[in-house]
Amino acid sequence: MEKRNVIKEKSFEFAKEIVYLYKNLADKKEFVLSRQLLKSGTSIGANIREAEHAQSKADFINKLSISLKEANETEYWLDLLYETNYLSDELFQNLKNKNIELLKLLISIINTSKKQ
Repeated sequence: MEKRNVIKEKSFEFAKEIVYLYKNLADKKEFVLSRQLLKSGTSIGANIREAEHAQSKADFINKLSISLKEANETEYWLDLLYETNYLSDELFQNLKNKNIELLKLLISIINTSKKQ
């Protein structure tokens, strides 16, 4: 039985929500900010997947550090979309909370890996 990988699951679910949001924003003819959000929001999970097959501990930490940077950038785009009235309060809070959870998980994993 394969061990459950919480951050892998959560980042994939988050990426799906970002894709759905991108489609919704594209329908509203918002392409610039939403494209940036799509790139950073889906990159989080992609780099976590890459880290699964890292060649070394340093490579593992590097891949997760890239995910951390992408999550931080995603927070910026979410904030900007919200402040420019593209996101409802509820949608914004939902996505922001999920992104913060990913940030905390990534920071914890990176710090633990550096100590080992």
